[in-house]
Amino acid sequence: MEQEFESILDAYPVRLQNFEGPLDLLLHLIKRNEVSIYDIPIALITQQYIDYIDLMQELNLDVAGEFLVMAATLIHVKSRMLLPRPDPTQEDPEEDPREALMRRLLAHQKFQAAAELLHERETLRSAQWTRPDGPIAEIAGEPPEPEIEVDLFSLISAFRAVVERAKARPKVYLPMEQIPIEDRIEQLMSRLSETEACGFEDLFEDVQTRAGLVVTFLALLEMIRLKLIRVFQSGVVGPIRIYKRARPADAPKPLNDPEQVHAQHVAEARALHEHEQRSPEEAHQEHQDHKEDQ
Repeated sequence: MEQEFESILDAYPVRLQNFEGPLDLLLHLIKRNEVSIYDIPIALITQQYIDYIDLMQELNLDVAGEFLVMAATLIHVKSRMLLPRPDPTQEDPEEDPREALMRRLLAHQKFQAAAELLHERETLRSAQWTRPDGPIAEIAGEPPEPEIEVDLFSLISAFRAVVERAKARPKVYLPMEQIPIEDRIEQLMSRLSETEACGFEDLFEDVQTRAGLVVTFLALLEMIRLKLIRVFQSGVVGPIRIYKRARPADAPKPLNDPEQVHAQHVAEARALHEHEQRSPEEAHQEHQDHKEDQ
């Protein structure tokens, strides 16, 4: 059944269950900070986790209760870490407050690795999609660094960087106008139609307001959900690039599907261009034919 395509930002939550959960966010932060899972700097990770939750709620992402439970868990562990540590030489030393969390993260990491291995095998077996390395290698003269598909939290990290850079721009006061998400998707699709791939940050260059940044980011998330694009990154903190993809048969198809709307707009623009390029003789003949039809 076709689904409604909502454009009102306040009524447009992105469902996080399509992406990752709180343990994935913690693993992302541990990897990004290059710290050991066996010795988590709990104060740093807790603050960054809460910052992520705040940003996800600002983006109107549908933050499940489990994310808030994990935030409470981290705050509790942090508070216990502030208490005086018992003497380690006593007969029954108290467990490190981080121990239970570490065990959960290790178990989830193993599960995540197994799931990724199965996904890679399935992708190779079905040959669904490969990143076009050929043209890039020809231009660069050497093979590019391998890219990995980006998760939600890496995208949020990149978006936070975009927001911070936007704060440093000169202030431009414009009338308050919120572009609908489907209109922004149409703009992004037009941009991606002009090139093989585009840098993540480049897609925010024409945006002047924080609301516009948010709409652009949500438009990208919706394009991922609709399987219009794929997003890859070189390494853990490398640049992120957006690739327009051949849409698979199982892609969601909402009402006013962006791909169909974009194709219609392209056809209309082409027809208009051809109409404007007519010679005076052709225009006169068309006018005469129209009069005869009447």
